[in-house]
Amino acid sequence: MTNQVNSREIVLDMLMEIIEGEKYSHKVLQTTLQKYQYLDKVERAFISRLCTGTVKRYITLDYMINGFASLPVKKMKPLIRNLLRMSVYQILYMDQVPVFAICNEAVKLAKKRGFQKLSGFVNGILRNIDRNKATISFPNKESEPVRYLSVFYSVPEWIVQDMINQYGFLTAEKMFEASLKDKITTIRCNQKKNSPEQLKSLLEQEGVRVEDSIYLDYAFKISDYDYLDKLETFRQGRFTIQDVSSMLVCQVAGIEEKDFVIDVCAAPGGKALHAAERAAKVSARDLSDYKVKLIEENILRLDFTNVETKVWDATVLDPDMIGKADVVIADLPCSGLGVIGKKSDIKYKLTQKQQKELVELQRLILHTVKDYVKKGGVLIYSTCTVNQEENLDNRNWFLKHYDFRCDSLDPYLPDQLKSQTTAEGYLQLIQGVHETDGFFLSRFVRK
Repeated sequence: MTNQVNSREIVLDMLMEIIEGEKYSHKVLQTTLQKYQYLDKVERAFISRLCTGTVKRYITLDYMINGFASLPVKKMKPLIRNLLRMSVYQILYMDQVPVFAICNEAVKLAKKRGFQKLSGFVNGILRNIDRNKATISFPNKESEPVRYLSVFYSVPEWIVQDMINQYGFLTAEKMFEASLKDKITTIRCNQKKNSPEQLKSLLEQEGVRVEDSIYLDYAFKISDYDYLDKLETFRQGRFTIQDVSSMLVCQVAGIEEKDFVIDVCAAPGGKALHAAERAAKVSARDLSDYKVKLIEENILRLDFTNVETKVWDATVLDPDMIGKADVVIADLPCSGLGVIGKKSDIKYKLTQKQQKELVELQRLILHTVKDYVKKGGVLIYSTCTVNQEENLDNRNWFLKHYDFRCDSLDPYLPDQLKSQTTAEGYLQLIQGVHETDGFFLSRFVRK
């Protein structure tokens, strides 16, 4: 580590913002890594892994700490409990870090932050956990399946129960296991600027490791790069960051060159700009100036001229758009349970009440934006969640109440993703089962 900054102290402050505060982990991480971009790659990777790993596993970490501490984690000083969490994470999940260094740094940080009297408490717990880590046991998988999955994979019990009810124990476990694995960056080739083959060659010339997607020939997984802005291919707008699940929205929309597309919740613009590769014109909208600015930044970088932006609340009907769209993309606000591997704090901050409210919000938006679709036009409804109420239940509700029919996805999908449900017009992707985020999409055609 450099003498200029204390990487562990940086992570401690990040955890205070995320776990004790209201900030989202991916935003805190992005802001922090940009601030300390001058640090070498190894040090930034340490910051990223320690912060992300601690947030992903903090129910597990609290369970372990409670097994060795006289005071429950929830009654500890917020700074002390987060210091313990990140230190225990290093002991148990980062074998390359010497335990003596972890303990010494934790004691120093406790003293530096005004907890001199608690430094011995911190040191004692950490050394005790290190000595006895082989004896740590988890709830019984057979007799306490919900508590086992909750503690072992660090997921609130109510979410565990919901996923078991909807998918069964084995699939729920695959889902949660996958959410803890490190994520490789997935990109979509901007085919207005280069072919997938050309992009792959250019990336490899920059020293980037490139893997083909098993689903789409214009998608790649990339690794062994420092940071995105350092890649000339990224600065030139030759590709954009996007999960394959999200790419499938425009893939199944069947967009043609003459089409007018409206993306009603477009930020940061991935689907809208994917549509712009294929359509005559795209209207990309979102709720706030901030979100629309994100779309405009990507339009500028990828160099598109056929995308207009607009600040617009998707729950409010735009009379100028009634019956105008060949394709409407409704990728709507959701619980986000399909992306907890990338945005881990979602699983802790989401409540059952919020989830129910999101179902109603989705229905309100669908009720509004359906009017933009021409007769014979397409509406794509999608979410980045695995919750059936927001997905299949909302799809069935929509078909029951409005003059649309479901349309098969099979003509647009790779063979690996075709199934009975895709023939019926919808696809539920599950992290751990598919090589994507958890994601839902359904294709409707206006009668």
